[in-house]
Amino acid sequence: MSGLLDQIKDPQDLNKFSYEELKQLAEEIRDFLLISISKTGGHLASNLGVVELTVALHYYLNSPTDKIVWDVGHQSYTHKILTGRKDKMSTIRQKGGLSGYLKREESVHDIIEAGHTSTSISSALGLSLARNKLNKQGKIYSVIGDGALTAGMAFEALNNVGNLNEDIKVILNDNNMSISANVGALSNYLSKVRTDPMISKLKEDIEFIIEKIPKIGGGVAKSVERVKKGLKYAIIQGILFEELGLTYLGPIDGHNIKELVKNFKKADEIKGPVLIHVNTTKGKGYNPAEEKPSKYHGVSPFDISNGQAKSSRKTKTYSQVFGQTALKIREELGNKVVGITAAMASGTGLDIFEKKYPDEFFDVGIAEQHAITLSAGMARGGLKPLVAIYSTFLQRAFDQVIEDVALQKLPVSLFLDRAGLVGDDGETHHGIFDLSYLRLIPNMVLMAPRDENMLQHMIWTSVNYPYPTAVRYPRGEGQGVSLDQDLKEIEIGTAESLTDVGDILILAVGSMVYPSLKAADLLMKMGIKAEVIDARFIKPLDRKMLSKKLIKYDKVITVEDNTLKGGFGSSVLELMGDMNINNTIIKRMGIDDDFVTHGSIQELREIYNLNAEGIAKFTSDFFKGDLEGKLWHPKNA
Repeated sequence: MSGLLDQIKDPQDLNKFSYEELKQLAEEIRDFLLISISKTGGHLASNLGVVELTVALHYYLNSPTDKIVWDVGHQSYTHKILTGRKDKMSTIRQKGGLSGYLKREESVHDIIEAGHTSTSISSALGLSLARNKLNKQGKIYSVIGDGALTAGMAFEALNNVGNLNEDIKVILNDNNMSISANVGALSNYLSKVRTDPMISKLKEDIEFIIEKIPKIGGGVAKSVERVKKGLKYAIIQGILFEELGLTYLGPIDGHNIKELVKNFKKADEIKGPVLIHVNTTKGKGYNPAEEKPSKYHGVSPFDISNGQAKSSRKTKTYSQVFGQTALKIREELGNKVVGITAAMASGTGLDIFEKKYPDEFFDVGIAEQHAITLSAGMARGGLKPLVAIYSTFLQRAFDQVIEDVALQKLPVSLFLDRAGLVGDDGETHHGIFDLSYLRLIPNMVLMAPRDENMLQHMIWTSVNYPYPTAVRYPRGEGQGVSLDQDLKEIEIGTAESLTDVGDILILAVGSMVYPSLKAADLLMKMGIKAEVIDARFIKPLDRKMLSKKLIKYDKVITVEDNTLKGGFGSSVLELMGDMNINNTIIKRMGIDDDFVTHGSIQELREIYNLNAEGIAKFTSDFFKGDLEGKLWHPKNA
């Protein structure tokens, strides 16, 4: 290794290198990334695929005067390395360390933060308009993946860019992958452009011919224009983007730095918006990641020699249980049961459903809004749609859940994976708002299982309920409990007391039930007996049971892994208000009014006192009266 990487402290240091040295630098970065991510975990395949593209961008542009707007930002590791953060890469996605995404507080080179996809073109257009209004200087480059283009927001932005004719450059990083394999007509279209070696040459030849056709008046001129348009449609595969008002360049080898820079220069010679179509290989340079890019999209620490994770799972994950239960339900109810996801087949566990029942499986790509309304149409037509989407991504389809599902009382079953604290992906990926944003919707039933066995019964309950339902469950392994062979329906809106009557009441929901039970054991050793109730349903609450319990206990704690604003605890307070219960003091435990940073789930639970020890201490202090001045009380509301 030549040690070129050690010479990089700032992007401007790239200017002293030749193209041959830049090529060598890219290999050093790729080796560094592989070693680093194997130790820390993180996004592997996507970062290995954009090394040369990132080097070329920073070599050509003058960041941060020139703006590079990354879509999502999980592929920004090389960008972080080139902008002075190489020595901190060992801390990435760890508590107090670098974010796995862009973070403005980390560097002036991180222009826009994003954890949800398809936003970069909109952000770049906004930056361009601001630049022009304020008479500032600088080029603006947006980088977006081909999978991200399946989202409507990307096309809304392209439409606006073409209409305004703003001078921005959009790099389409085409690796034929998002997290799952790309699907749909757009993917097929890009595949045609990507695989035809004659496209670039033919495009140049046709444009040359078109320019040479003389401008003649009258009917002849109209005929000539028709010929021009016909030639473009027949030959230029990038016509989709041309028709939107962007000049199309490509496809270009995304691993050839010299070729990339050449086309950046060409793009900047063109006034107005330009789309630069770049082909890259996801997982480039590491065979396991190249062969299975979906598997190596996000990884835990692994052995480089064989690609195997260093820690093996001991119990089934909630996602696996969901997928297996979906299969069981399909076998029970027949082909009216369909699975729907938005580019997350493997992540949600629906990949096993897809393999066995491909005709009943629908991956719509990164298009959550469409997924929800599609499921509404299916339900209206008599099907039983099981819609699996990460909690944080369902936020993108909030309006569709309200207007197209709940308003029409359609029996769509929503399954929110990665609910609550998800760990090292940080602020943009924690599912800590779903209890709040789903609870406020009329006609919606909302439930959360305490373990994987309860999850399978809630899935069955959801499918058999004639109105909209949502089941939210956490990331990762279950509690290791045994699974019942037969699926059972749970009576809607019923809670379950898990301990005997005590001195104080703990109302817990979802993944907070087991920590609350452990807290009860700790409290017993302190001489405090706590009754723990698993609410199971956030909406509707078990009014019959809870009203009796709220009257019986003078002190109650609610525990949830959701924001305290409008969450489960708030629903209990509302119940108290509705029933004029004023002899009970209640304190809520959950997520403060803040965006949660990254770190392990265990570390984050400790920060918010949402582990057994934190719940026990809080409950003990509450019981002893040490927190009286800080408590919400209905008499003082």
